[in-house]
Amino acid sequence: KKKKKKKKKKKKKKKKNKRNTMTCTVVHVWVKPGTADAFIDATRENAKESVKEDGNIRFDFMQSKDDPNRFCLVEIYATVEQQAKHKETSHYLKWKATVADMMAQPRQGVKHTPLFVPSKL
Repeated sequence: KKKKKKKKKKKKKKKKNKRNTMTCTVVHVWVKPGTADAFIDATRENAKESVKEDGNIRFDFMQSKDDPNRFCLVEIYATVEQQAKHKETSHYLKWKATVADMMAQPRQGVKHTPLFVPSKL
């Protein structure tokens, strides 16, 4: 008698979740008329220190061409935890206190998952 060979079921390997762990917050800011220059100075200082943080991938700071009192910040970090640590740094806390009275309305931050971040500027 021939022995029937049992077919081994191949286990499908589960694909590791290669989803991006990076996180991005796009912040829209409207400042009071007459405060734009001071806001720019304070935000540049914060940005210069922020790009030195562990996990910081980008920190872009822009001013609207149509409204000199409107700004946008794009903050990209490798992980949510590293982004959260950013808000505990001395430079961020200094920035937040410095610009608080300049706000024409509350900042609006929207969180995103980066899908493509260029490595060149």
